[in-house]
Amino acid sequence: MDTIETIRYVEPALPARAHHQGRRSFVGRLVLVLRSLVRQIDRMLARRRGRLALMEMTDDQLKDIGISRCDAHREGIRAFWE
Repeated sequence: MDTIETIRYVEPALPARAHHQGRRSFVGRLVLVLRSLVRQIDRMLARRRGRLALMEMTDDQLKDIGISRCDAHREGIRAFWE
């Protein structure tokens, strides 16, 4: 008969973030805040591009989407953060 090898239980290693939890959690929160800020800026710039495109449309194009020239101008001059 062959010898029976015993199965050794090895404790799992802690995840890397557990070693520096305080620092990692701060960095993680900072990354989340920065991502949120970038998304917000991206939405504001997209809104501005859309408003500028609205102002460049012809009267026929505006009529097709049901907006008057006055409404398009009013929307186009709004600040990008609104």
